[in-house]
Amino acid sequence: MSLDTPIFTTQIAAPAPDDAIPGLVWAFRIHADGRPEALPIDRGIDVTRDGLLWLHFNLADARALKWITHAPLQAPDAARALLLSKDSFQQLHTADDTVYGVISDLLREIHDVDDDTGYLRFAMTEHLLISGRHHALCAVDATRRSLEQGLKIDSMAALFETIIENVADTMDGVADKLALALDEVEEQVVSGESRHLLQTLGRQRRTCVRLHRQLSGLRLVFQRFEQKGGVDLKPTLQLRAGKLAQRLDGLDRIIVELRERSRLLQEELHLQIAESGNEALRVLSVLTALLMPPTLAAGIFGMNIKAMPLVDGDNGFIWVCAILMLSSATAYFIMKRIGIIR
Repeated sequence: MSLDTPIFTTQIAAPAPDDAIPGLVWAFRIHADGRPEALPIDRGIDVTRDGLLWLHFNLADARALKWITHAPLQAPDAARALLLSKDSFQQLHTADDTVYGVISDLLREIHDVDDDTGYLRFAMTEHLLISGRHHALCAVDATRRSLEQGLKIDSMAALFETIIENVADTMDGVADKLALALDEVEEQVVSGESRHLLQTLGRQRRTCVRLHRQLSGLRLVFQRFEQKGGVDLKPTLQLRAGKLAQRLDGLDRIIVELRERSRLLQEELHLQIAESGNEALRVLSVLTALLMPPTLAAGIFGMNIKAMPLVDGDNGFIWVCAILMLSSATAYFIMKRIGIIR
């Protein structure tokens, strides 16, 4: 069977009044005037009414996977398969007036953004958007809050573009935090109080690498979509892929600059640590050179043999101490003259 063959040609059947859709995280109906309405997820949802419908699922819930498997979606087989898959690479496809794919987003913690990557899977028709994730994500949650605050949406394409804009906004916020953190690190590197910063710089550079990987992949997805896809789609599904790719490209440039900045700071920090280590080795070498002549003299006078000078004299110990000190002083002045000691 072709991947572009639709599995059903009917819309989702309206559930019974008490038949709540399992695994549903939230649902919104967008009316003809663009006004969003949050729907209760513990009741049945009538999908036969006019307007746009967004159903967002927790794909970690096996009941949600079962519902998606058996629901009569007006979408190609490939769209349903992608919703149920665990693909971890970003992609965007079109078939039979359906846009579906996988995009990356940052995970959402209770009070802050996590720099780990999560994936949003979606299938979008002219009147229905089904999306799902295995972990809480930042962009879709920000879109939900915007709808709850009354953001008006005129098409499914506009709703999806809002999600992508929130992906960019989330990463932009992380980039701002990284820039401030690098400013603080740079200040400490310049002041010389930086030995403990290697681990911090490593984490920041790793975050930059992750963000760059996500943004470059997402930008490439929209560039390919603009070049190859979306030509035969209905106007309400036409994405402004070029504008989104341009926004992501500008943000990616900022991330790359932060990555290079963190790399340069790491290199400078390594140089400082190496210079500090070299200075310690130089001091140790000087001390070794200063102690070597008196050690040799002490070893000679410590030999248990006959005819040892100064052994029978009353002032032998004093003379030996003077010889030891004189040998160290001689080594010091020699190293001072040739520039070993500054």
